[in-house]
Amino acid sequence: MTHFKVYREDRWPHMFCPGCGIGTTMSCFQRAFVNQGIDLDKTAFVSGIGCSSRVSGYVYADSLHTTHGRGLAYATGLKLANRDLDVFVFTGDGDLGAIGGNHFIQACRRNMDLFVICVNNNNFGMTGGQASSTTLHGYTTSTTPGGNPEYPFDLARLAAAAGANYVARYTSAHPKQLIRVMEEGMNRKGFRFIEAWVACPVYFGRYNKLKTPVEHLEWLKENSVHIEQMKADGRTSEDDIDLHVAGKITVGVIRDAERKSYIESIEGDD
Repeated sequence: MTHFKVYREDRWPHMFCPGCGIGTTMSCFQRAFVNQGIDLDKTAFVSGIGCSSRVSGYVYADSLHTTHGRGLAYATGLKLANRDLDVFVFTGDGDLGAIGGNHFIQACRRNMDLFVICVNNNNFGMTGGQASSTTLHGYTTSTTPGGNPEYPFDLARLAAAAGANYVARYTSAHPKQLIRVMEEGMNRKGFRFIEAWVACPVYFGRYNKLKTPVEHLEWLKENSVHIEQMKADGRTSEDDIDLHVAGKITVGVIRDAERKSYIESIEGDD
């Protein structure tokens, strides 16, 4: 039986800070999940450690809250043990891109049959606002008070380059678009990766003079560049990389392929 409500309201109020974009991402996911009529009784949720990884504790389904950075390893084992399950992973940029970076790359390479939502708030939001592997160059965090000297991972491009079948990115300032790409991803096979850039007013916003959640949302929208517009302007993937380094967010569907998924490969003749 598919529940109309994906989340457990009896566990509210949730632990997310006022203005945090995780709530928007959760709302978009519920809308997409219900629209697609997915059966929660045949679904499992997996997460690691971090703010966004707490989402698995609020769903009306079996869930695993695992160790830091290891969500995809647990999810892979779960999918292999019960191939009839739809396995969804909620994670953050610190959990996925820093602590769990190699698990992320290998799961994409295998094209493992998982649906992964990475809520990217550009810092370690649960443990004090430290710089993460996606913190933009020059931006301030609790561990980079003079501005981040490093350059960030582009998680969506990394997923596409490593072999994920479906990769898309939007921000919490683009809820309708997030719902659309989540629904599209739910209708694909293999590794599906949705990156949602979100506001973190308490840490990233405060350190970078985005004083309110509204200002942070406006910053996300103003710094977003749509991939289709880039194509229309004759820009290349190299321009995309340069934009990311400069602190811009390229949004849209980055990869939509039909490469054989891992489960198909091990169940097939080859």
